[in-house]
Amino acid sequence: MITSRVLDRASGVRHAFFSRRGGVSEGIYASLNCAPGSGDDRLKVERNRARAMEMLGLSGDQLVTACQVHSDRVAVVEGPWADGAPSRFDGLVTARKGVALGVLTADCAPVLFAGVGAVGAVHAGWRGARAGGREATVEAMQRLGVGSGDVLAAIGPCIGQDSYGVGLEFMADFLADDPDNEKFFSPAGRDGQRLFDLAGYVMHRLAALGLKAVEFLAFDSCRDEERFFSYRRARRRGEKDYGRCLSAIVLGD
Repeated sequence: MITSRVLDRASGVRHAFFSRRGGVSEGIYASLNCAPGSGDDRLKVERNRARAMEMLGLSGDQLVTACQVHSDRVAVVEGPWADGAPSRFDGLVTARKGVALGVLTADCAPVLFAGVGAVGAVHAGWRGARAGGREATVEAMQRLGVGSGDVLAAIGPCIGQDSYGVGLEFMADFLADDPDNEKFFSPAGRDGQRLFDLAGYVMHRLAALGLKAVEFLAFDSCRDEERFFSYRRARRRGEKDYGRCLSAIVLGD
């Protein structure tokens, strides 16, 4: 598992950006696939999630993840989801000790937040990034009594710019939001394409919030097959599905 030096400064908080290593799943899901929504065997996914929580000194039933929908929707988590409870969110926050907030990624950017008395986690793909998922998560932490100037944040492993080719229409939407967003695109060596810096864009948006500190853990999930799952890599190969890595944060005693 990978940890952030910035989040390590948060008192009473444990966190991890888990790689794909150390689980029980097989084939395209090998091995620490933690996504219930994947086509992997359900029991293997549950064992993988329990293994990940074990590394944080917790049990599997202390982990909360959502059905991620690339939005700016944020839930305040009081405990594990009840059966049938709505769970279509991309951001999660809690002030409850012992409740691990998790996000699942395979190229999108996981962002973990720690403040005094509350933690947060958000899944930031390009749609959620444009929609303001990070800002909404910090606002939800503020409603729990945490000042933005006291929030520490870390952006976990995600697709690197050299791996993220996009069309000109994609870039045009970002430029319509703000012409200065052009700095997150570079030539791709092919007509009609650019390379998008997802992590740089997320970092830029976080910097505007006046947080105490922000760190990016610079790994390319698409290129590093040994350590990370990748949606884009799976698509290029024509694979039917893909695993997801877990990132999690919890308030301890």
